[in-house]
Amino acid sequence: MALVPYNDTALWGVQKLHQSSSVYYFANHTIKIKQDWKQLGVAAVVWDAAVVLCTFLEMGGIDLQGRMVIELGAGTGLLGIVAALLGAHVTITDRKAALAFLESNVRANLPTDLGPRAVVKELTWGQDLGSFSPGSYDVILGADIVYLEETFEALLHTLDHLCSDRTVILLSCRLRYERDQNFLKMLRGLFSVHEVFYDSNNDVHIFKAQRNIQKGDL
Repeated sequence: MALVPYNDTALWGVQKLHQSSSVYYFANHTIKIKQDWKQLGVAAVVWDAAVVLCTFLEMGGIDLQGRMVIELGAGTGLLGIVAALLGAHVTITDRKAALAFLESNVRANLPTDLGPRAVVKELTWGQDLGSFSPGSYDVILGADIVYLEETFEALLHTLDHLCSDRTVILLSCRLRYERDQNFLKMLRGLFSVHEVFYDSNNDVHIFKAQRNIQKGDL
């Protein structure tokens, strides 16, 4: 979500974030993702949370075949690309400044016949929601998008707008700070939330959320 490059001194010494590209193998495809830390910062590198969620999806954590999926804060597009390769129809979103970069990765990695499965679209959380039909998505994906406290309310509003009672939200993240736990508390105010996977090697959690159904809705 944030497009401002982090100060190098604040990095965890992860040299791979500064490489111009990274290569992955998912859904029987080699995926080469361009990275551009200097221009777009956190929006233009692949984070472990995205890789872990891709692995979870490939392992069958949820069936994406024919599903309508939207990815929030897509950044490089790896997660959305994998979802399309696994059979989903995916709307891959991020803020305007990241769209050209995101689009280039998506088009470079999807075979021509699968291209129609993926649409890249601008979405700033809490805004631009009129162009997204409420409750029209089966699955919402987000990888490492919970880290700026000032975006929490807008993110929750966006999730609430996009969800129907049948929508499944999958969020992968590290729980680095108290504010991350605070977001989970806020999320539980709107949705039923369960941890469905934990990758101890990368310290990444995957949470599944679905709308709370009130008694009057039954």
